[in-house]
Amino acid sequence: MKFTNTITIERPADVVFAYLANLENIPAWNYAITETHQLTPGPPAVGTRYRQTRTIPTHAEESLEITELIPNQKLTINGTLNSWPAHLTYTLHPTGNATTLTNTIDLHLQGPLTLVAPLARTQIKSAVAKNLATLKQHLEQP
Repeated sequence: MKFTNTITIERPADVVFAYLANLENIPAWNYAITETHQLTPGPPAVGTRYRQTRTIPTHAEESLEITELIPNQKLTINGTLNSWPAHLTYTLHPTGNATTLTNTIDLHLQGPLTLVAPLARTQIKSAVAKNLATLKQHLEQP
């Protein structure tokens, strides 16, 4: 199941990217995540791994790893989301003093869940859009 959301954030790309690339910021803008902790030392880079705790729709421990990092342009993360293998990409495009952020998520549903994928896709895409709106609001605060 793959979907994309796009939002424009009234902040420069370097500010948006720096915030996104530190995955420990996720709980501040994703209502389903209560904790995200970096497991490997150093600044975020390809190979940096994280463990996070999800509480919605159910409690789950998830693992994430940065697999691509192009400063101020692109961040790609592989891992598990609610036990589903996932591939997340954040692509940033500067537009003056703002940044257009495109988030593509590819979830690999398995077994009986593939039967409800069309319904789940709509609900998950909507939840991600809500999270991105929170990210926008958070980053645009003075």
